[in-house]
Amino acid sequence: MFRFYHTPLSPFCRKVRLVLSEKKLEFELIEEKYWEKRSDFLILNPAGQVPVLQNKNIILAESFAICEYLNEKYPIPELLPIDPERRAEARRLMFWFDDKFNREVTRKLVYERITKKIIGGGFPEAKKVKLGMLNIKFHIDYMSKLLENRKWLAGNDMSLADFTAAAHFSVLDYSCDVDWDRSLLVKDWYAKIKSRPAFRSLLTDHLPGFPQPIHYADLDF
Repeated sequence: MFRFYHTPLSPFCRKVRLVLSEKKLEFELIEEKYWEKRSDFLILNPAGQVPVLQNKNIILAESFAICEYLNEKYPIPELLPIDPERRAEARRLMFWFDDKFNREVTRKLVYERITKKIIGGGFPEAKKVKLGMLNIKFHIDYMSKLLENRKWLAGNDMSLADFTAAAHFSVLDYSCDVDWDRSLLVKDWYAKIKSRPAFRSLLTDHLPGFPQPIHYADLDF
């Protein structure tokens, strides 16, 4: 069994949780307050960041490396397209959401509104929140354009690109920062992935002081 160190509203941790659950791998979920820089955790990952995946043979950090390892080690179900061009597109979109989307949206909304309070980082910066709300519109429109000709973000099969995007959208949905009426295509995409058994544990997450929105765990919104 794996031991998985995480924080509930980290999209990087949530992406790995989705992969572990989709592949039906057993894991123990350990919440880690990484900002406290616990010495035993720093031994596992000197960078002091989550996620970290551990079993008796390995210690892995960084969500991209962990997901690639799990997909290669446990190839059923395959979560990257077989076609080289589609596989490259899936990886491109993984980087898009974990880099560009994270910088332009997730950190400006979830980090400012929730994470800062949890870690004692001060008050939200209104300018960043306002910019995040503007940026998410661009990204939803971009996703909608992709989904006009694809069943999933990277093609006709669900992939790590979808899990990466859904991980970010799930934390933004927790903070009520997604206008689901902006794109029916994006809303339907999220409803499909939200309904998967692998998603169930994410929908049970509760943060003290930050109650779930009423619609958060509703598969029909």
